[in-house]
This record gives sequence, structure tokens and C-alpha cells, in this order.
Amino acid sequence: MTLITSRDKTLAVTLQTRTAASPEHAFEVNVPIDLSLVFKGWGPFPAVQGVKNQTGAWDHVGASRNPVLSDGTTANETLTEYTVDHSFAYEVTGFTNILGKLVEGVRGEWTFTPDGEGTVIRWTYEFKPRRGCYLLVRLGLAPLWRHYMQAGIEAAAKACE
Repeated sequence: MTLITSRDKTLAVTLQTRTAASPEHAFEVNVPIDLSLVFKGWGPFPAVQGVKNQTGAWDHVGASRNPVLSDGTTANETLTEYTVDHSFAYEVTGFTNILGKLVEGVRGEWTFTPDGEGTVIRWTYEFKPRRGCYLLVRLGLAPLWRHYMQAGIEAAAKACE
């Protein structure tokens, strides 16, 4: 079942950065990246310490895993799109921390686009707020999340070089 449909009112945060690496290399490095290298923790958001219950390689639609956060909470992550050397997308649901009170889940998408001799890496995190939480997500969570994502996307680009 798809988390987000065209009828849902969502909030997206999109960031991008550049790397000298080719799109193919950036994709190869970032799809299976150790999440603890990207999600270091910032402000109210915990770091990712690792994953458990991964269902094989993170290279096909339907693969799933449970990110384990530094505050002891978890979530369910499922790969929903996978286009070799270009993009991948995933859904995260079942947050056992405060995010679970605010959102039904999120859809994340990474794209790797040629940019001269390098690559533009673009990351979108689309929140599906729970009923009655839209303004709280828009005014509180999303702006703070942007800072958390900035450190993450920069770490992802650095891992390519």
C-alpha cells in the first residue's frame, strides 16, 4: 500500500548539493551507505546507530529494514523505487519516537543528476502529517528537519569523494 497519494496534503523538504563524483559513482556509494554516516543527530533528532532486520541487499524495490536510533527508538523503512545510477525512493513508517505522533510516515527520494563533470545530489523528504498536525509539521518539524538533512546530504556527498 502506498503511503502518499495524490489526495494527501503533504510537506516536502528538498535539499541539494554537488559532488565531483560521477552520477553512477554517487549512486553506488549512497544507495547502500551506512546510515550512521548520514544521520549523525542534530538538535532534537537522534543519530542513526545502525539497522536491523534488513531483507537482503538495498538494491531492489521491496527491500526493508529497521533503522535503530540513538535514543533507542526505531522505524520501518521500505525501498519503493530503484532506478540504477539515477534515483531511489523509500517510505519510512512506524516511528516509535515523537515523529510517530506527528506523521503517518515520510517518503524520501534521492536523485543523482549529471552536472558538468560531477553530480547534483538532490534529497527530498516528504512528510505525511497525521490529522490535526499539519501546522505543527509545517512550522516546527519541517524547518528543523531541513538542518538535520543539510548535514546528512553533505556527509553523503563527502562519502563519494
